[in-house]
Amino acid sequence: GVKPAAYWLHLSGFSFKLPKGRRSTNFAGKASESCTAHNKAILHFSRLDCLMMQSLLLRNNYAWKGPTALPLAQQPSSQRHPPPWRPSSQRPRLAPCYADPSPSDKKYVASQPSLSMDYVAEQDANPVENFVTSTGRVEFVREKGAQIDFLGESTSGNLHFVKNLRDVGVINVFGMQTLDDIYTVPLEKLKKSTQNVLDALSVAESFPEGNPQRAIYCSRTLNLRSIKAIGYDMDYTLIHYDVNAWEGRAYEYGLETLRHQGVPVDGLRFDPDLVTRGLIMDKELGNLIKVDRFGLVKRAMHGTRMLNWQEIREQYGREVVNLRNEGRWVFLNTLFSVSEAVMYMQLVDRLDQGAFNVGSGNISYQLLYTMVAKALYRTHVEGKLKSEIIQAPEKFVELDPEMAQTLLDQRDSGKQLLLITNSDYQYTDRMMSFAYDRFLPNGMKWRDLFDMVIVMARKPDFFNYQMSLYEVVTEDGLMRPVLGAKKGGLYCGGSARMVEKALGVEGDDILYVGDHIYTDAALAKINFRWRTALVIRELEREIDSLALGRPHRDSLKELMTKKEIVGDVFNQLRLARQRFVHGHAADHSFDDEEGVNETLAQLLVVMEHLDDRIAPMLEQDGAAFNKRWGYLSRAGLNDKSQLCRQIEKYADIYTSRVSNFLRYTPYVYFRSPSQSLAHDRNLSKYFAKKYGKADSGAVAFQTDANGEEDPEHEQDLR
Repeated sequence: GVKPAAYWLHLSGFSFKLPKGRRSTNFAGKASESCTAHNKAILHFSRLDCLMMQSLLLRNNYAWKGPTALPLAQQPSSQRHPPPWRPSSQRPRLAPCYADPSPSDKKYVASQPSLSMDYVAEQDANPVENFVTSTGRVEFVREKGAQIDFLGESTSGNLHFVKNLRDVGVINVFGMQTLDDIYTVPLEKLKKSTQNVLDALSVAESFPEGNPQRAIYCSRTLNLRSIKAIGYDMDYTLIHYDVNAWEGRAYEYGLETLRHQGVPVDGLRFDPDLVTRGLIMDKELGNLIKVDRFGLVKRAMHGTRMLNWQEIREQYGREVVNLRNEGRWVFLNTLFSVSEAVMYMQLVDRLDQGAFNVGSGNISYQLLYTMVAKALYRTHVEGKLKSEIIQAPEKFVELDPEMAQTLLDQRDSGKQLLLITNSDYQYTDRMMSFAYDRFLPNGMKWRDLFDMVIVMARKPDFFNYQMSLYEVVTEDGLMRPVLGAKKGGLYCGGSARMVEKALGVEGDDILYVGDHIYTDAALAKINFRWRTALVIRELEREIDSLALGRPHRDSLKELMTKKEIVGDVFNQLRLARQRFVHGHAADHSFDDEEGVNETLAQLLVVMEHLDDRIAPMLEQDGAAFNKRWGYLSRAGLNDKSQLCRQIEKYADIYTSRVSNFLRYTPYVYFRSPSQSLAHDRNLSKYFAKKYGKADSGAVAFQTDANGEEDPEHEQDLR
């Protein structure tokens, strides 16, 4: 069943099955004994394939010829062992050694030793990064020679000196003459010198001097150069959609399904501003809530009406939201949840108005959610929406020209790339071709970027169970069952364990990048200890909103500080009066008790007046991002949202789009920033007071409007 999708090359008892567009070879055992006309076919191989093929050809009187017509003995080593990818015009080709090969070919074939698998594996570990300079010999650190650095990360993938050719301590870089100069060179001078080099390379400034919306943020230290394989989700990760277009059409298809069931949906319109990612649907009360990292409700909406503080206290005063209770709570941790949440909250209003006349009429908020969820599920399962997107992807997909180069850089650095998506093959092929092929070098297709592609992966089960594996063998998606995966294959189903076995990697050798906190990050980390990265597209707007809302937040904090100062005096006077009334006063005299009472009353009026200004300002905090829910990452004035807590817990790094890796290179070492705690505040003032001078070695915190150190702002936008 695979012949229509493959052609064969028979070489001395071996059969190499090469499906069109496939990068790797599959050994299929014995075949015909003679070489046919197929032996002149142009084939595409990875580095390891080339070396293995070269060894086999040499043993069978075949010479390997590179991108030129030169004999191998005259070709540079970089052409004999080509990198993982080259333009089609430079890809290696096979030519037979006929009965009378050229003298140079005879000499090369006779002198070339056979290649062992150990040698092949060793040569596949980025030998192009080994070089010699006047300073010393530099080599690529392989896994066997790797150590653990002082931050607990593997040094695999680093470059290191194996032999110094110059006296230790003598250098000539960035204006430094000795190695010890790095300890004393002013930081600003070093930044200027390094930026000159980056400018010469046409590299954009990095955060914080550059664009913070395109930065990659680190929760847990990650050495990217030690990562051997990077897996990617597709939807909202490698492919970005216009949320209003995609979710708007899903919403319309869902309404049509509910309309056929007799649900009163006439007049409803998709409102993307009604919800944001990170909110939680309460199926028991018909509410949408925002909670902080402790699970306490900070904002709530019933139907489309926001609840006030008193209503929130009455409904959730004793409630700590536990997301493990899936029978009640639904966490909106992906953009695919937007249409579902909008539809549900609008229909809660219709249900409260008594507009429903479905079945017996006794519909609970729980049953209503089930109806909405099934309607949206049918939209995806029946494929109506995806069929429409396939026909006109330009209406739904947001192109990013930098994505292709980002993946090329990662692949050329020696990393294995995977695509693991729940979408079917036809949809995946159409979306990836539309978004990537136009930005790739001539003759290269999106499949050439990946060492393995898995469609219909059925995440989260992909990370939980060993499921059946099928190989996709034709362009129209025909499949056949297989027992195991091989590098270079296109598969359906399978499991994460299968991926590790096929690629020879496991645990923290793999970085998985996706947009779904649970199915892409949490399970990969919990079950397999994969390193994880989250793509949060709204992060760009969130950061811009934080910068725009800084004056409002500073004013709000100033008012809060004023209330705290006045409140401290009020509390001390109240306590002193209490002691006087109960006869416990020591040295304090309350000869004018009436005056003290008057002062307390006036201070109370002042604090209540402050509350009248603070309360509405709290509700407006984050309005630049969303008027109802505020910032994505904040809950209340000074605390993190539940979404932010989930990101910190399950994502080692997070960013707004995959192409942000382009600025950081495949060799970056992500280091998590210092985590400020409540007792970190005002340490510089304490140090100066106790020891009589400022701590010159410490990094000063940014101060807020009241001159107090603000650790939050130190890690926030400057």
